[in-house]
Amino acid sequence: MSDADVLSRQKSSRGRVFEDFSLGEVIEHASPRTIGDGEVSIYHALTGNRFTLQVSDPFARDVGYHAAPVDDFLVFNMVFGQSVPDISSNAIANLGYAEVDFLSQLYVGETVRARSEVIGLKENSSGETGVVYVRTEGLDARGTPVLRFVRWVMVPTRAGAAAKGASGAAGESIPPLAAQVAPLTIPRHRLNKFWSDRDTGSPHRWEDYEAGEKIDHLSGVTVEEAEHMMATRLYLNNSHTHFDGHAMKSTPFGRRVVYGGHVISIARALTHNGLANACIVSAIHGGRHANPTFAGDTLYAWTEVLEKQELDRRQDIGALRLRTTATKNLPCAGFPRLPETKGAKKTPESEAIVLELDYTVILPRR
Repeated sequence: MSDADVLSRQKSSRGRVFEDFSLGEVIEHASPRTIGDGEVSIYHALTGNRFTLQVSDPFARDVGYHAAPVDDFLVFNMVFGQSVPDISSNAIANLGYAEVDFLSQLYVGETVRARSEVIGLKENSSGETGVVYVRTEGLDARGTPVLRFVRWVMVPTRAGAAAKGASGAAGESIPPLAAQVAPLTIPRHRLNKFWSDRDTGSPHRWEDYEAGEKIDHLSGVTVEEAEHMMATRLYLNNSHTHFDGHAMKSTPFGRRVVYGGHVISIARALTHNGLANACIVSAIHGGRHANPTFAGDTLYAWTEVLEKQELDRRQDIGALRLRTTATKNLPCAGFPRLPETKGAKKTPESEAIVLELDYTVILPRR
């Protein structure tokens, strides 16, 4: 090996494997992002987002904001993307999310950076992989947290099967996770009487929904290769699974997998048909990607209202806890669900489910 090869290996990184993480480690991520009009417009174009509060400055000003806030899931994906090089660039699977708390709304021109703490480590019995749990924060330019979430990701061990029991991890450490985000972060802005159902596209406000109600969002959207790759680049997500088509040819999938956060954003955009006034996401209590999504798949979604919640000292808004299920190549008229029993036999219907997301949204009241 030449000296040049040695220097090249020292200066570039292939990303972390399981043995490279230590419990309690805090990682300050590179590439803070200033959010521009361009990023916002591209995000709306790639996801089909139509929630009026986020796409119309005049509407936002009319209801009491100084400008349209940046879509909550764009902020989530930007923070997530900053964490990928240090956490999951070698990920085999992003397994789930919990305790996602949207602490503040951001606006064009603001800068967001990310940091993560390793809060759990578990080596899998095969010795080939391990699961890393991290709590990631998004911070504004002043260092104030604007977003906080936990995720867990499966990554390879350094020597694969030969490394069984040799990771150096002392047993396993799986962090306790809250079943829901509490208390909810409530937007400081008070919505005024000028909220326009005509502009949002729906007359249905908080009072019109009931726990147990199911909504088929009807529309489907096909994920195009160029679009999901542009989204991955927009979020600065450099995970090989989503980013490197050449490398993915040698995997069981044989091709790139659509980044799960982008699937969440598309599913959220689809909920506009039936939840058009659900203008703000307050929290994600839990989420899992049940099956992979690939370019060419058509996504559909349906939502169940889990809970209806009044908010203290707020007569202008109320909250709904929702569970949105997204499917690929399967319209949701039958309201498909994943089996309740862990390890239950998969069916064609359950294999079509790509996402289950438990989250809370904010709606205006009459």
